[in-house]
Amino acid sequence: MTTIVGMRGFLASSIGVTCAAALALPLTLPAASHAVPAPAQASVPGSTQSLALAPPTATRAAGTPPEQGLPRRDVRPFSLVGVVWDDPNTELHGQVQVRTRTTGTATWSAWQDLETHNDDAPDLDSAEHTSGRLHGSTAPLWVGDSDGVEVRVHGDAPAATRAATTDPLPKGLRLELVDPGAEPPPQSTPAEGPRATGLTPETAEASAVNADLAPLGATAVTALSKKATEDELIEARGGDTSAAKARPYVGARPRIITRKGWGADEKLREKKFGYTKTVKAAFVHHSATGNNYRCSQASSVIRSIYRYHVKSSGWRDIGYNFLVDKCGNIYEGRAGGITKAVMGAHTLGFNTNSMGIAVLGSFGSSNPPAAAVNAIAKLTAWKLGLYGANPRGTTYLKSGGGNLYRKGKNVRLHVISGHRDGFATECPGRRLYNKLGKARSSSAHLQGR
Repeated sequence: MTTIVGMRGFLASSIGVTCAAALALPLTLPAASHAVPAPAQASVPGSTQSLALAPPTATRAAGTPPEQGLPRRDVRPFSLVGVVWDDPNTELHGQVQVRTRTTGTATWSAWQDLETHNDDAPDLDSAEHTSGRLHGSTAPLWVGDSDGVEVRVHGDAPAATRAATTDPLPKGLRLELVDPGAEPPPQSTPAEGPRATGLTPETAEASAVNADLAPLGATAVTALSKKATEDELIEARGGDTSAAKARPYVGARPRIITRKGWGADEKLREKKFGYTKTVKAAFVHHSATGNNYRCSQASSVIRSIYRYHVKSSGWRDIGYNFLVDKCGNIYEGRAGGITKAVMGAHTLGFNTNSMGIAVLGSFGSSNPPAAAVNAIAKLTAWKLGLYGANPRGTTYLKSGGGNLYRKGKNVRLHVISGHRDGFATECPGRRLYNKLGKARSSSAHLQGR
């Protein structure tokens, strides 16, 4: 298949519905020129411990807010923690706190808050939301290697805006302890196909949608220069590369670590992929998992979020389309192809015709690293450029329903928006949100605007 045919396939297949991975081959140079070493086998699978929370043994006095929790106890090793409950449409009105013990020590952390309003979610009328598998959930918290845990949940006193009969604590509260599993072993030889790399059928399928970008089983899609990226797009559109006026506004393709690169267990997710029509906007998030990770641990953090989204929250895959760590590394998120308009589960009400980018960390009171903000600019300059979107501009998206906009309302939004622009939430944290103006300007500049 030539580059033109491959890119035309990208343009055609970005419009549509759920389909098999092998049908979509996106933009890039021929695969042979992008040989990247791939692991010899998949990472060791992780695991999830689910522990029911309960009220304290002492009788609660009449009129006091409800409490649930879990006394301090030993557990199997884990690195990420969250709390889930039965009904995804029920809010938790209260405070959730955990403390954990570092593996192999007697050292316990201070109490840490979990973000209770976790509004990264599938749209209300989507098949993913109505599957019957969804649960309500807090944002997860990365705590590192731990083997002890204690939890306390304090419900709010009834508010005037809530019915007096409404329990602030939802039914079925459970603590989820996620072990991300071991890192995949390195390999020095290029990938040459499923048999050569030991890929499972699911991993091969997830890699195949990027087959024009990198070899099957590659751990990363390599960067292209701006000119090479422009030439690819012009050629795919059947244009004349000698005509200056034909040059598109698109940023250089950045290096992107693939799902294979961060060790995704492809057997966790649903087999098929979901697509929307186009990418008109990017919503920026923080993962709210905390800042206590090293960049060498980012793959473990992502594997943990992935498992939490699928096994604990009941989603079909990780919710974000891309993730960025504090060192500025960019990671492929939800499967389906990095050039495709993949339907995510990142901004309740606005997942259609948009993409979600999560920066690993919490940025309400901490400044986001400059490397992460720069990575947002590079990623959006490239991906939005493929779809002709101006990072400095605005666009209209139709709301699928949420707590800011009624279902069906056409909402004017920045092409690069924060999660809070589409839903009433603290995400992406005040300090990251305040950097979005810089990200928009940098992204537009990288596009040549």
